[in-house]
Amino acid sequence: MAIQPWFEQAKLGIFLHYGIYAVNGIAESWSFFNGEISHEDYLEQLDGFTAAKFDADAWAELFAAAGARYAVLTSKHHDGVALYDTAANDLSTVKATPARRDIVREYVDALRRRDLRVGLYFSHLDWSHPDYATVRPAGMPAGERGNPYAVPAAGEEDPERWERFLAFHRAQLTEIVDRFAPDLLWFDGDWERDPEQWRMEEVRALIEAKLPEAVINGRMRGGFGDYATPEQGVPIVPPAGPWELCVTINDSWGFQHDDHHYKSVRQLIRLFAETIGGGGNLLLDVGPREDGSIPAEQVERLRALGDWIRRHDRAVHGTTRGLPAGAFYGASTISADRRRVYLFGFDRPNEYFVVRGLRNKVLKATIVGSGVELRVDRQGGGIEGAAGWTYLYVDSDTALDHHCTVVELELDNELDLSEHHTRD
Repeated sequence: MAIQPWFEQAKLGIFLHYGIYAVNGIAESWSFFNGEISHEDYLEQLDGFTAAKFDADAWAELFAAAGARYAVLTSKHHDGVALYDTAANDLSTVKATPARRDIVREYVDALRRRDLRVGLYFSHLDWSHPDYATVRPAGMPAGERGNPYAVPAAGEEDPERWERFLAFHRAQLTEIVDRFAPDLLWFDGDWERDPEQWRMEEVRALIEAKLPEAVINGRMRGGFGDYATPEQGVPIVPPAGPWELCVTINDSWGFQHDDHHYKSVRQLIRLFAETIGGGGNLLLDVGPREDGSIPAEQVERLRALGDWIRRHDRAVHGTTRGLPAGAFYGASTISADRRRVYLFGFDRPNEYFVVRGLRNKVLKATIVGSGVELRVDRQGGGIEGAAGWTYLYVDSDTALDHHCTVVELELDNELDLSEHHTRD
């Protein structure tokens, strides 16, 4: 099924890891899985989760100000704590915390009031469910114990309990689909079982029957997702099809008290430009405190990113992935009609920017935002197969953007690159 056009033109989404782990400011789910804290002590955080300052409309306003077109909230992480009023068990923010709030319902309604696309994260696995660690993936050596939250010891498998877990999994997934009708389902936690054990084809069919236009991420083992989801690093060679980079604004997915290692605004803009230049979306993660407030350092960065995007909107929206590697030493995008190229200059140029292999005549080169025109000079080329150089001279630093300068090239026709600089 072809991916929905809105997704590939969204460019920016906001990822939200919100849950009881913010009470102590520890790693979401992994902190007990890896033995940093007991499961019992981890779940005691339920008693401290208040969501006292959670304001879904304020969240939605911030995401819109950041230039995002969609957001993705953790409806349930690997710890099994649902942020909505699930009927499948009692482990939710509605039934088991002082908050007594359906966080997902409020979030979904607020996003739709802002015309933002709704994404929901859902973990296939559930390290708190008593029937989850009941089967081992095919081929797992008998001598390999594995983590007891994930798999049973060899010889202790119980397929009937696994079937009960699958019924629970389908019940919660059906609740999410039926109640919230998300535009995007962002799955995680598929790696601990085989596609056949998950019966992923069945999961995909369930979603398609109810939400035929929903976008589904790639963490559906067996190839049942719509797009690739690299994590925490821009791929050197971008995926050929639709993709999305998920990355944290500091070093943590959820709120952690001691994590002040924030990426600067310039670094975030560079991440964003490199991602859209490779044809992907950036899914930028923030971690709200347990009370639902988003730390000021994160708010400031989101608003600054949005300011930059608005100044350079025509280089962002309505564009496709940019020039091939080597044609321009930086990120770039190309307009849908392929008659404009946008060059992202991350560093202050030493006299000029240069594009290699461009056969087109450049009618005008303009710095987006300031409107300053650059002098264009073409050298080389002309001989069959040769790649010339197009120099774009920057006569004054005052025209440059503090974070990232974008140059628009208006071409005489559709983009035409030397055959030595075209994609295979």
